Amino acid sequence: MTAREDVVAALAAFTPRPIERRDLKRSAVAITLIEEDDGPAFLLTRRAPTLRGHSGQWALPGGRTDPGEDAGETARRELFEELGLGLDESTELGVLDDYATRSGYVITPVVLWAGAVGELTPNPDEVGAVHRVPLTLIDVEPRFLTIPESDAPVIQVPLFDRFVHAPTGAVLHQFREVVLHGRPTRVAHLEQPVFAWK
Repeated sequence: MTAREDVVAALAAFTPRPIERRDLKRSAVAITLIEEDDGPAFLLTRRAPTLRGHSGQWALPGGRTDPGEDAGETARRELFEELGLGLDESTELGVLDDYATRSGYVITPVVLWAGAVGELTPNPDEVGAVHRVPLTLIDVEPRFLTIPESDAPVIQVPLFDRFVHAPTGAVLHQFREVVLHGRPTRVAHLEQPVFAWK
């Protein structure tokens, strides 16, 4: 069982690494922890098939940071815009390492505690489907591939008989390592598949 205080303690013991690159746009994603009858879970979406970029891919709620926002504000705003779930600043538990994407963003993963969550209202313009994923399903060993386009390994996290790739896969793997196992594993070096480079 992973309780709120366990997540707080694990994140407090971890020192996240920021990435400062002026050539990349700032963004944030929400790792939104919820309480389900059978244990803790998090919210994961499939991006709407009509989106111009990264349609149909697994994603954590998130997006580009607006002027004057910090990462927590961005993550909470995007969570509300995508799933209709409004959370205040008190739900922010901490952050993981920044991850620089091939498509020109630095992502800051923000861990939020939503507790018991009722019906969600996904925005059909952005979200094709939303899943309440038990934390036990991401407590697995990822697969690493080599590709000719990069010297860095491509991470694949098995989920629902498919694979979640970076950046989402990298973020979820680090969450598993840091929060579920207390290991300060780094993931910023892990590669995205070529189809996600644009």
